[in-house]
Amino acid sequence: MSDLAPHERANREFWDREADRYQAEQAVRAAWGVWSLPEEELDVLGDVAGKDVLELGCGAAQWGIALARRGARVVGLDVSERQLEHARAALAEAGLDFPLRCAGAESVPLPDASFDVVVSDWGATAFCDPYAWVPEAARLLRPGGLLAFSGATPLSWLCLNAEGNGWDARLNMDSFGLGRLDRPDGTVEFALPMGEWIRLFRSHGFAIEDLLELRPPEGATSTFRDERGLAWARKWPLEQIWKLLKR
Repeated sequence: MSDLAPHERANREFWDREADRYQAEQAVRAAWGVWSLPEEELDVLGDVAGKDVLELGCGAAQWGIALARRGARVVGLDVSERQLEHARAALAEAGLDFPLRCAGAESVPLPDASFDVVVSDWGATAFCDPYAWVPEAARLLRPGGLLAFSGATPLSWLCLNAEGNGWDARLNMDSFGLGRLDRPDGTVEFALPMGEWIRLFRSHGFAIEDLLELRPPEGATSTFRDERGLAWARKWPLEQIWKLLKR
């Protein structure tokens, strides 16, 4: 992994250090976003039976295990070797086996046109440069393949408070130039304004199938967000899912 970009190395160091705590504390399961909205309700991926699926930022393989049980041929990729150790343990417990690769999403060591679906739920797509990982996803997908990923909305970045731990009902950041956020914990995250996302997708042969702006239900709970975050997300979209088709 010597070819990792500096921000990928910083994110790898964070997740290697924090993987045990994260997996112990977070109620992570195969559902979308920080409020775990069920795939059965959102139907983002559709029928995955018999399809080759790559998860970018698989963590402990919760999504991969769920998709494998639905008949998908899964490959899990994560930049953190410690996260993948949790994934191997989870696979053994589930009685399943599929490939796990330790690599960044900006340079994936897998052949062109290998997958029918590339998926990431607040995974590598949130921690990698879109101008690097989007063309990689396009390279890895077959014609007609699906790219589906969730992450923060541009609006949630603009309303992030000065401490970086909550959201205000006002704009605290410029929209022009939005792209990279260096967090106090050492991680680096990425997001783009809507127009930049659209131009980037189109330039790499993607057609936009849908954009879901997720609203948590009343009384939703999350191990990732507190009640203030829930109240904000009930008024404005905090997270979104892009659903794209490779031409």
